[in-house]
Amino acid sequence: MTMTLPPLRLTGATVLRDARLLPEAIGLADGMLTDAALPEVDLTGYLVLPGIVDLHGDGFERHIAPRPSAPMPLAFGLRAAEREAAAHGLTTAWFAQSWSWEGGLRGPDHAERVMAALAEHRAEAMLDLRLQIRCETHLFDEDDRLLAAIGRFGVDYVVFNNHLPEAILLAEAGSPTLAAWAERDGCAPETFRRRLYDALARARSVPRRLLTLARAFDALGLRYGSHDDPDGATRDYFHALGARIAEFPQSRGAASVARTLGDPVLMGAPNVVRGGSQAGHVAARDLLVEGLVDALVSDYHTPCLPAAAWALSDCGLLPFARAWEMISTRPAAIMGLADRGTLAPGQRADLVIMNPRTRGIEATIAGGRLAYLAGEAGARLLARTPGLRYAAE
Repeated sequence: MTMTLPPLRLTGATVLRDARLLPEAIGLADGMLTDAALPEVDLTGYLVLPGIVDLHGDGFERHIAPRPSAPMPLAFGLRAAEREAAAHGLTTAWFAQSWSWEGGLRGPDHAERVMAALAEHRAEAMLDLRLQIRCETHLFDEDDRLLAAIGRFGVDYVVFNNHLPEAILLAEAGSPTLAAWAERDGCAPETFRRRLYDALARARSVPRRLLTLARAFDALGLRYGSHDDPDGATRDYFHALGARIAEFPQSRGAASVARTLGDPVLMGAPNVVRGGSQAGHVAARDLLVEGLVDALVSDYHTPCLPAAAWALSDCGLLPFARAWEMISTRPAAIMGLADRGTLAPGQRADLVIMNPRTRGIEATIAGGRLAYLAGEAGARLLARTPGLRYAAE
C-alpha cells in the first residue's frame, strides 16, 4: 500500500528549476505539481530535486538471485529492488532484463517470469517501474515469442546486445568464467560451448533477423537502441536499423558517431563514481569532458545515480544542477516522458528531498505518493501531515 500525500506546499528549500538552484516553493496536489496556495511544510536547508529517471538498471538481479545458486521468489526480489530504488531517489525506472542464449536468469523463460511478476507487482508499486529487454543479437528462433511477450506485458524499450564475441574468446581461452555461465544455466560446460558455436555458425542470418525485429518494434511504437557498441561502425550499423539510443558505447569513436548521428548516449553512473569503466572501456568522465554523454543510468549499482551527480559537481565537470538533470530531465526527454523530469506546475509530482550537508535523500515522492521517508525532512513532513503520522504509528 502506498500513501498519497495530502495537498502540500514545500517552502524554504532550494529548488532545481530550469537548470538552476533557486530559493522557491513548490506545491503538490492530486499527484501533480502546482503553484497553488496550500498548507506549508518548511524545508529550509534542503534541496528539492526532480525524481530520478533510470533508463537501465540490472542491479535488481542481485535481489532476485543474491547468489547464482540462491534464487529468491520474484515478488520478494522485485519488492526489495523497488525499495532500494526509492531510497536513492528513483521515481521512474527500467529494470534491464536479458533475453539471451546465456539462459538461466538471462534466458527467455526467466525473462517471461520477470515480466509477469512485474506486471503483478504494479498493483502495489510505489514507483513507475518498467522493463527494458536486452535482446541478444545471436539468439535465434525465439522472436515470435519475444514479440508476443512485449505486447502482452507492455514492454516499451529494447536494446540490441551482442555478448557472443566475448563468450567465444572465453571458450577459446578455456576460461573458468565459461563454466560459471554454464552452471548458471544448469548445463554442462561442453553443452554451453556447443550452444555458442551453433549461434556463431548462424551469424550471417543476424542482419536479416535484426531488420525484421526493428520493423516489428517500429510497428509497436517501441524505443530501441544498442548496448556496448565497441566502435563507430557498429553504432552506425545499429542507427541504420533504427536503434537510435547508444547505451554504454565502449569507445570514444562509438560515442562520437552517436553524437554525429543525433543518437543520445547513455553511460553508467558507476563508471562516473569509480572514475573509470570496470571492464576497461572508455571512461564516462572523459566522454563528458567532450560533451559526448546525454544521460547517466544506474547500470549495476542503483546508489551510484545520486552519487554520480555529486561526483561530477565535486570534480568541476558540471554544476550540480546540470549534473542532476543528467539523471532526471534528460533521460525523461530521451524516452519522451513530457510529464516528468522537471519541477513545474502541471508535471507529475515526482521529486526528491535531499539534505545537502549529508547528501542523503530523506524523502522520495513518486506521482504524489510517498515512496521513501527518513531523517529530519521526514520528521517535518510527518509533523505537518497528521494522516501520515497516524499511518506510520
